Amino acid sequence: MTLFLGMILDALLGEPKWLWSRVPHPAVLMGRLINWADEVLNDGPARKAKGVLTLLVLIALALFVGLVLRAIPGGVVEVIVLGVLLAQRSLSDHVLAVARGLRASLGDGRHAVAKIVGRDTADMTEADVARAAIESGAENLSDGVIAPIFWFVLGGLPGLLIYKLTNTADSMIGYRTDRHAQFGWAAARFDDLLNWIPARITAGLILLVTLRFDVFEQVVDDAPLHRSPNAGWPEAALAHALNFALSGPRVYDGALQEYPFVNDRGIRELNADHITETVWILWRVWGAAMIPALMIGLFLIS
Repeated sequence: MTLFLGMILDALLGEPKWLWSRVPHPAVLMGRLINWADEVLNDGPARKAKGVLTLLVLIALALFVGLVLRAIPGGVVEVIVLGVLLAQRSLSDHVLAVARGLRASLGDGRHAVAKIVGRDTADMTEADVARAAIESGAENLSDGVIAPIFWFVLGGLPGLLIYKLTNTADSMIGYRTDRHAQFGWAAARFDDLLNWIPARITAGLILLVTLRFDVFEQVVDDAPLHRSPNAGWPEAALAHALNFALSGPRVYDGALQEYPFVNDRGIRELNADHITETVWILWRVWGAAMIPALMIGLFLIS
């Protein structure tokens, strides 16, 4: 029942400010560790080898901490760690905040979406803001919810912590910049590997809860259009299930990137209502994932 209870805990509490304003969130601690390694090791020759070594040390650390926590009797610690590291509630809250912002003003919408995406937001139109929020919801449904569940089912707390450390490392040093192209190579590639199956499971769950199996072939065709080998799957599934045009051009650091649209015939003039519709899908996918979590729990205690 650990997974089921952890999912419930996350859905009820999310990321309570009263707690994380007093103690550092585990993701913050992970980030500090990775940032320290980046500052100390990402210099001089053999940066790729140093990046590989850093990733191996992070994996070993996650494995050790996971085994220690799992050895604590009662299962309460596992439930708490799951509730903290799953991101369903916080994801839906952040995406919904963009819808609320857009309904207030375009400026408020831009301000809200800037908190969850890395692209330039200053000149975004209403449709750009909505599209960015919807894409973030689809991608992070996979990275922040389904993938952690998947690796917990396969590897328990050690599997979950290995995934979360790798995913955090990828978000910090996995970019193909001059500084991180070599040092972050291992983290980026391992993150791609760990997300390969969960991203496709997420796409399948989106089609399941929307009963849109008729667009399966279109999803398969469009997912590779995305710049990410994995993010394209939940985005393509959501785009075709709801008939939205996602991905497409966006601006990073003042430079326009002409990415192709996924489902380019879908709705492009997206708005706050479309964001709300997306969040409803996120919760339906969460509900679908709850069913096997409950079944696994009942099987283990029977």
